[in-house]
Amino acid sequence: MSQDVVSLLQQLVRIPSVNPDNAPGTDHTGEENLAIFLTGWLESIGAEVVLEEIKPGRPNLIARFAPLDGRPRILLGPHLDTVGVSGMIIDPFSGEMRDGKIHGRGASDTKGPMATMLWALHEHRDALAHLPVAVDFVAFMAEESGQWGSKDFVQRHGKDYAFAIVGEPTSMQVVHVTKGSLWATLRATGKAAHSSQPERGENAILKLTRALDQLDHHLGHQLASFTHPVLGHSTMNIGLIRGGARPNIVPDLAEAEIDIRITPALAASGGALKLLSDTIAAFDLPIEILNAHENPPMDTAADHPMIRMLLETDPATKLDGAPWFSDAAHLSNGGIPSICIGPGSIDQAHTIDEFIDIGALKQGANFFITFIDRLKHS
Repeated sequence: MSQDVVSLLQQLVRIPSVNPDNAPGTDHTGEENLAIFLTGWLESIGAEVVLEEIKPGRPNLIARFAPLDGRPRILLGPHLDTVGVSGMIIDPFSGEMRDGKIHGRGASDTKGPMATMLWALHEHRDALAHLPVAVDFVAFMAEESGQWGSKDFVQRHGKDYAFAIVGEPTSMQVVHVTKGSLWATLRATGKAAHSSQPERGENAILKLTRALDQLDHHLGHQLASFTHPVLGHSTMNIGLIRGGARPNIVPDLAEAEIDIRITPALAASGGALKLLSDTIAAFDLPIEILNAHENPPMDTAADHPMIRMLLETDPATKLDGAPWFSDAAHLSNGGIPSICIGPGSIDQAHTIDEFIDIGALKQGANFFITFIDRLKHS
């Protein structure tokens, strides 16, 4: 058993749980080993733990300290996976403590928040079965790719929960609104020919880039009209483009991958995919949409009783919003009011020297300890 929240985080970082879906940079991938470690750790403090396999070797973890007996129930919910480790300038799995920081992949996103939630449960282990509001610990797989863990969980178990506190590095601010996202591939096709006679072909790269220029202008103006007082307006980024095989061949295929960030107003109007499709049709652009993956925004009411309790736990904790996306949006979309909170800065997430400040880590643990103590009197 860990001696404190610092040593617990070091243990978590030293167990690789790299998401295998996107350039992991290591053979040590998947969430299973971390889930197995957490199972033993949580059982040692009185939890009943279930692993629900979502993809082969990639489970969600559900730990309950009290039975499903009708009392109100909330969850503490970080994700198990981390992003890849390619290009890191430190040992990603060292958990090294240096200069007042703990270093390693996941130290900030999101094993640091996870450790603080776990330590708070550890400190209240003798009381958890008797709280008037039951507190479960749920750890999701695949947040860093398709969020299949949170999607599956809310479909199976959403009716059991009144609120979700999702662990993310928010500098201990209550993030109750976030943007959604649409990732999609845009494809243009042409006709191959020898580059000495380009007039005999049809250049797919030119078709695509000209269409993207029109999209950037017309769709960009439309996205700017969907605003939010905290999140700003919806946006589009063209993040990747590819096409062609050789400089002496007219390319017959070109693709771009785009990321549209979705405000609640855009979601309410029909969503980003519909707006993208309508714009392509309206201007007769020679491109098709492939592999579209749309995630909802989150907009949890600021006056929710659990949010008020979180804000009252520490006077330094305030309401906030974020342009990024997390499991909380899927939980919220599925009927569980949700927020994100945790120690550490999003600026350190996914970086080549990821770390979390030890002082912030301890502050986060104390916050959750105090919060659970407040539940005793709720």
